[in-house]
Amino acid sequence: MPLVSVVMPVHNSAATLGASVRSVLAQTHADVELLITDDASTDGSMDLLRELARQDGRVLPEPAPEQGGAARARNLAIGRARGEYVAFLDSDDMWLPEKLERQLAFAADGDAPLTFTSYYKVDGDHTGEAADFTPNGRVVTARERVTYRDMLVQDHIGALTAMYDRAALGTRLMPDMPKRQDYALWLSIMRDGHPARGLREPLAIYRAGRAGSLSSNKLSLVKHNWALYREHEQLPLHRSVLALAGATVHSVRKGRI
Repeated sequence: MPLVSVVMPVHNSAATLGASVRSVLAQTHADVELLITDDASTDGSMDLLRELARQDGRVLPEPAPEQGGAARARNLAIGRARGEYVAFLDSDDMWLPEKLERQLAFAADGDAPLTFTSYYKVDGDHTGEAADFTPNGRVVTARERVTYRDMLVQDHIGALTAMYDRAALGTRLMPDMPKRQDYALWLSIMRDGHPARGLREPLAIYRAGRAGSLSSNKLSLVKHNWALYREHEQLPLHRSVLALAGATVHSVRKGRI
């Protein structure tokens, strides 16, 4: 059974953190380490994490030395990873119990070191545990295969479903960007010649539109996508314009689900 290192950044997430952590601990693939970085929370998140760690030794929280944002928090966690695979989950989202088991089998059958799955969307005020979740009709369906060119006009990968193979890719960190750092990581992997494969089964739960969520307003990401295309990917102007137009249209469509 491969060890999976699960990366979770936390900042003032006490209201949803417990359910997110429990969804990882309840996985049918139990060989996990949950690497959590608390990014200077002021709402008692770190106290809750210490209690969760006392209850289950797979929960491994550490405070960040200073508040640095989601990318730095994730990278601090990735730096502690011991697993063969690295997977990502934010502190307001959840996994269904068989997520890792099914995704690991899917990854083993394919030739792509980066995999992802479909996922459900729920309202920001959703309550309850992943184990009790009743499937709804709000599904963002994973595309079966995604290349670098595909990703430039739409971020097809929900970060809460992504998992990469460290044996094939090495340890990959996220660029230190205020937003879109996950998108930038997927692009960098694909730019190196590794397409991603998507499992169409929905295996995670994304909390949409929660107040203060970085992804609650897709249109607010336009400037960050532009910086990604021009500065990180160093695309020429005309390609950046085309990519931004496509990404904006697709993002608005996905936001309606």
